Amino acid sequence: MAESSPSSASSSSSSSSSRPPVASSSGSTVDDPGETVSRINARIIGICVAAALGGFLFGFDTAVINGAVDALSDQFALSDALKGFSVSSALIGCTAGAWFAGPVSNRLGRVPVMLIAAVMFLASALGSGLAFGVIDFIVWRVVGGLGVGAASVIAPAYIAEVSPASVRGRLGSLQQLAIVIGIFSSLLADAWFSGQAGGAAKELWLGLEAWRWMFIAEGLPALVYGLFAFRLPESPRFLVARGDYDKASQVLYDFTGIVNVNLKIEEIRSTIDSEKRESLSDLRGSALGLKPIVWVGILLSVFQQFVGINVIFYYSTTLWRTVGFEESDALTITVITSVTNIVVTIVAILLVDKVGRRPMLLVGSLFMTISLGLMALAFSFANVSGGEVTLEAPWSPIALVAANLFVVAFGATWGPLVWVLLGEMFPNRIRAGALAVAAAAQWVANFFISTTFPTFSSISLTFAYGFYAVFALLSLLFVFFRVPETKGKELEEMEDLAV
Repeated sequence: MAESSPSSASSSSSSSSSRPPVASSSGSTVDDPGETVSRINARIIGICVAAALGGFLFGFDTAVINGAVDALSDQFALSDALKGFSVSSALIGCTAGAWFAGPVSNRLGRVPVMLIAAVMFLASALGSGLAFGVIDFIVWRVVGGLGVGAASVIAPAYIAEVSPASVRGRLGSLQQLAIVIGIFSSLLADAWFSGQAGGAAKELWLGLEAWRWMFIAEGLPALVYGLFAFRLPESPRFLVARGDYDKASQVLYDFTGIVNVNLKIEEIRSTIDSEKRESLSDLRGSALGLKPIVWVGILLSVFQQFVGINVIFYYSTTLWRTVGFEESDALTITVITSVTNIVVTIVAILLVDKVGRRPMLLVGSLFMTISLGLMALAFSFANVSGGEVTLEAPWSPIALVAANLFVVAFGATWGPLVWVLLGEMFPNRIRAGALAVAAAAQWVANFFISTTFPTFSSISLTFAYGFYAVFALLSLLFVFFRVPETKGKELEEMEDLAV
């Protein structure tokens, strides 16, 4: 599609009325088709930031367990297996939430699903913090996981559907930026609550231990997310699919920055079968029962988790204590690591629409392989005595540097770009369903990695990080041979990738 010159775009914009011409339900347009011009504005940034707050809660909810896991384990006398399950139990809810978010959003809309997720986040925050035992703690963590899973599907889909193609990568990356800020906030809160009480297991306020306040603190951003979601416009592509062309036109003009909304609506309509409700059967294809592009999404999700990133964020406090750091120092290192993650995610946002998705993923895979290999090598020199693992110099600083290099490589590439690709690479008619399946696969993979880390580490940390290094190398080959480049493409052009 050709773009108009800046001058013509300006004149078109200035001559348009505050209410744009709309497409009729029959598909005819009020004025002649012309060029569609997307203009970035404060409104589109605002609604994308608001939608990405789901990512903030995603990060906060999944990482808040980090500072609480040891105190929780001691209070409820958990075995290694039950400790691992308590940490990863939220991921069961994440899988279910991701799986059902697509169909529910197709029926109710993107915004109602965000509101439902906000309620689940709030309930989980209070329930987990006030849990009487490990059983109800796990139940409330699963409820929070339902919210996380729903947010992991809706936020990238919504952002992709309202963003101009020229900056969709940057706006899509806001999801990952929100996730890592959420992780940072939860780890900072963990460190603060622990410091105030003198330890995560110590009593803080109202007779509740510090680890309980770590979970309760999530209630505040959950309320903010719900309030913001109330003010969000519905996705124009959802509105077109439901035949509400008037509202879709207004959203496209006011928020997405489309000057000729009629032409854009016709493009959207051409890729959406509005007479047929989307279902998982639409994902069927010739590649092991699914369309090849759906498998690309699933495998992107699996590789993102099988490199072991969440081991760093779920277990890093425990990990650094095993190499000689005190609890307060370990929490501080974890906070520093999360700050690093935020910085490199911002770098990714600046580069993604200039460099492209594939080159950045390839570089990320290479550096993740190297850093994870170094960690596996470093822990091969660890001393194990009475079940306690210690790592002496020079290997302890090497492990610390390698872990942070891994976070940098992941945060600048695989962290944000997988969510960008999942939000944009599926055709309109299967986007919500395909994204739901891919996100559900991601949570299953996350659950496997998070649950098995205590077992893997009991075998040896060399085995654990060697396992992740192998999958980092495999991810490089997968991107090189299978992942398409979507830089600068309109969502309506993704139809060609579905075959």
